Amino acid sequence: MNAVLPDVSRTEVSSRLLPLDWVGMQGIDLPVVLDESGERQTVHARADVHVDLPQPQVKGIHMSRLYRLLDSLGEGAPLAPGRLRAVLQEMVDSHADCGSQSARLALQFDFLTRRPALVTEGLAGWKSYPVRLQASLSRGVFQLNLRVTVGYSSTCPCSAALARQLVQQAFLQTFAGQTLSAAQVASWLETHATLATPHSQRSEAEVDVTLEEAASGLGLLSLVDEIEQALGTPVQTAVKRADEQAFAALNGQNLMFVEDAARRIQSAPGLAGLQPQVFVRHIESLHPHDAVAWASGPSSL
Repeated sequence: MNAVLPDVSRTEVSSRLLPLDWVGMQGIDLPVVLDESGERQTVHARADVHVDLPQPQVKGIHMSRLYRLLDSLGEGAPLAPGRLRAVLQEMVDSHADCGSQSARLALQFDFLTRRPALVTEGLAGWKSYPVRLQASLSRGVFQLNLRVTVGYSSTCPCSAALARQLVQQAFLQTFAGQTLSAAQVASWLETHATLATPHSQRSEAEVDVTLEEAASGLGLLSLVDEIEQALGTPVQTAVKRADEQAFAALNGQNLMFVEDAARRIQSAPGLAGLQPQVFVRHIESLHPHDAVAWASGPSSL
């Protein structure tokens, strides 16, 4: 048991003397701690971690060193840009004998938060938001990008206009030449206002932002809040009939094409300075295909 174990990554030379862009591991299970508005939660993350291998004669990197350094991210302190940079620097330093000068790390997890009902007091439910963090340290330059996916409802403006026209035509045909009281109109609408209804669908927005190294945290909750406020119709958790009615009203007052949704997010005041990259997808109920849009550039546009 005291025998020296062989390490061919050190004692053997690569049979093909070529540098490699990245080498590492993917799909590592890891608990990480989030701190959002003073509330901590531990979530299950999947991690990918790599370093570059510029020296062509080196047969292999030190996978176990990367694993142990990555494992330290699951020990107590919440994720923050500065902490991610420090771990990446340790990964580069631990591979000095390989000539490594860059490291990168990706984390995927679901951010879970409690959302209140629209109307009913005391009613709330849990909602999760898929998150992907991509951190890199390349020759001393640190970059951290965060992507969050937010679900919302979208009602088509064109479909709404067509539905309103059909209701209008039915009303005129039914009461041509008649003078009606407000009560009679209300009675007809109670039964026939849904003669035609616009199509709506569950939709999703993926928003990528760049975080500064000096930031104290990830700011996930404030980012999600900003996106949902811009869209106006985030999907709900626990609801009663009053909440469902309020949600129907929100949809009716926030008709949007996929283009509208992308522009709303891109121009959200709270995203200014974060270099947002926006992708939205409306999972169509009219078609068997989806409607999509991308937006990038200054959020003030």
